[in-house]
Amino acid sequence: MTESFDINSLLSQALDMQQRMAEAQARTAETEIIGRAGGGAVQITVTGGMQFLDVSISPDAVDPEEIDLLEDLVLAALNDAFDQLEALQRSAMPAMDLGALGGSLGGSLGGVFGGGSDIIDLDDPAAGTDR
Repeated sequence: MTESFDINSLLSQALDMQQRMAEAQARTAETEIIGRAGGGAVQITVTGGMQFLDVSISPDAVDPEEIDLLEDLVLAALNDAFDQLEALQRSAMPAMDLGALGGSLGGSLGGVFGGGSDIIDLDDPAAGTDR
């Protein structure tokens, strides 16, 4: 028994998914993340929307003889903040349940495009012709 294709249901599911993603993105953009390096000697605060708010450097981390160490700590704090931001974005996005959408399509689009199941090699000059 074949399920009928319901475009209204598909559209409704797509709009619902779009709404959930927009809400998750808004929540993520408002979240503040603190990247740390050197045991907290260097801290960088950034929002989920990639707005950098603050850089904090402990006086203990500043040695005029070792500027390269301070530069490394700042870079490490930036990378830590970015890694946390990526994790936050992954956890905030709703799971993309494409399986639910597939059910609305009757499980297959084969009939929509002629039902053929042949694989065509686009690099083959004779592709798509009767051989």
